[in-house]
Amino acid sequence: MYQALLYTHSYIRYAVLILLVVVIVTSLAGWLGKKNYTSTDNKLNLFLFISTHLQLLLGLILYIVSPNVKFGETTMSDGVTRYWTVEHIFIMLIAVVLITLARTTSKKLPAAAAKHKRVFIFNLIAFLLILVGIQMSGRGFF
Repeated sequence: MYQALLYTHSYIRYAVLILLVVVIVTSLAGWLGKKNYTSTDNKLNLFLFISTHLQLLLGLILYIVSPNVKFGETTMSDGVTRYWTVEHIFIMLIAVVLITLARTTSKKLPAAAAKHKRVFIFNLIAFLLILVGIQMSGRGFF
């Protein structure tokens, strides 16, 4: 069960990353080009939101069952254990919160340019955090 969850979690990250790149590019183009916030923009943000929360759910289950997550005297002194027990979940939770805030707070903004700007900034920061978190794992991107 653990391996299936781990593979699923690992592969969904590609969907999240691809959607993040698409949303970042379209929101930047919409912001700089002063374009309307369309239903396509809204749907892309929704799909990103859903895939991110699915990834979060799988990650939380993995956190509970993972042999790499250990709480004890050596947790903070061992780099690998510290990463999987503290750093990975902390970085990714911040990224999920930013993606969630990008979607929920942009919906309340009246101007299209403000929506695009909010979506761009929050998702760009989340994207950079996710890349840092993946790189810190030592597993690489592929």
